Amino acid sequence: MTAFGVRDGQDAEDLDVEEALALVNHGNSSPGPAGDSAVRPDGDRSPASAAAHGEDRGGRNGDDRAGRPGAGHGGASGSRDAQGHTSSRHRATATPWAEARTIAGRAARSTAARRTPVSVSLVDALGLVLAAPLTALTDLPSFDTSAMDGWAVAGPGPWAVRDEDVLAGHAQPAPLADGEAARIATGARIPPDTTAVLRSEHGRIDEKGRLHPTGESRHGQDIRPRGQECRSGEQLLPTGAVVTPAVLGLAAAAGYDTLAAVPRPRVEVLVLGDELLTEGRPHDGLIRDALGPMLPPWLRGLGAEVVALRRLGDDAEALYRALTTSGADLIITTGGTASGPVDHVHPTLSRVGAELLVDGVQVRPGHPMLLARLQDGRHLVGLPGNPLAAVSGLVTLAEPLLRTLAARPAPEPYTLPLKEAVHGHPHDTRLVPAVLRGDHAVPLHYNGPAMLRGIAAADALAVVPPGGARAGQETELLDLPWAAAGIDACFT
Repeated sequence: MTAFGVRDGQDAEDLDVEEALALVNHGNSSPGPAGDSAVRPDGDRSPASAAAHGEDRGGRNGDDRAGRPGAGHGGASGSRDAQGHTSSRHRATATPWAEARTIAGRAARSTAARRTPVSVSLVDALGLVLAAPLTALTDLPSFDTSAMDGWAVAGPGPWAVRDEDVLAGHAQPAPLADGEAARIATGARIPPDTTAVLRSEHGRIDEKGRLHPTGESRHGQDIRPRGQECRSGEQLLPTGAVVTPAVLGLAAAAGYDTLAAVPRPRVEVLVLGDELLTEGRPHDGLIRDALGPMLPPWLRGLGAEVVALRRLGDDAEALYRALTTSGADLIITTGGTASGPVDHVHPTLSRVGAELLVDGVQVRPGHPMLLARLQDGRHLVGLPGNPLAAVSGLVTLAEPLLRTLAARPAPEPYTLPLKEAVHGHPHDTRLVPAVLRGDHAVPLHYNGPAMLRGIAAADALAVVPPGGARAGQETELLDLPWAAAGIDACFT
């Protein structure tokens, strides 16, 4: 199997389902730009539509489709399984989608518990999780301060105004005598014996230089007393809080230069496949590598530190050396998860004594994804080679595992009604790119396993249950990293 092969463990029937649904979902009755089949106007099913409804159209081994150029990852070769049994093993061992996510989330618990917290500067802490409570190192504010520009006054007016102003960042000013005022800036220390701050717009200076109130001036007005927000030693945030920009501001205000945090999970990406180009246009059976540019920033969006991206080609020995020498917490491979002659992931995992935790998932696209635990406790997620199938593997297996390693909280599940119906796989969950429009989710075209056009425009993935979802049906949504609140900064 080449890294980005369109077949990568999916037989011809499965592929037809995905290709057909891209247009069937939107009620089209003619082939689309990707060669999709659709429901015929007379209601009879085309071969692809028959496959979508679980009917055997023949040719299950895919020998008339495997290796077809111009598909998968912009045009990749197929699984090259000469026996045509790539799918049968995955069908027998595939895990239900929700269960696969649960397994991935739990897989790294023991590893996460052994990870040592790190001390990081505020500059480097964004997106991490606190490994200790954030406790105030000082009162906030640490002295009485002015909440407004105006005058600090003592007693009732009118007031005689001192010559010197009270400015922020200066030492404590001299006390005010009764009937005295001093011009003061926001954030400046309040002079002793001040009774209130009169705002600039609420005062008037007469010709003799005396200050008269033109608005309300009550005792304690616009003075922020010491410790108003917190007292020294008070817990501001608990262990496990995600460090957002606001948390950085609070930590700085409370006196911190560094934070104790859970370190980012270290991830190494191994790109497999001899047919991949890193620049220029596809030619002579070679195709562009789309996953190499896409995966590292996506993984950083999930809170990971990508320590390396290596292109290994279809080389079993290179893959073995990479698995046995990597120091990453998580290794991610692209493609090679089927059982063709150059699909080396399964044999190499067996060679290194890995334990398969998930071997295929009941989800479309992305059915042949896998999760393995290596003997030293590290993990490997094997992504299918098709681009959208690889995205499916990221959100199904990589995201829950990385979340556990980073000690980040699980996002709150939410649903929205679908703007239009989405046909489903007879047995498997489908993940369909969608945009969020008001109180609805709109499914997108170009949602086949080899396509990135839909996901590039999407805000979320709609989790479509087996059998499909009707228009208006409440459907679970998975936010994409760049659309999820508080995650955007992880890309930097």
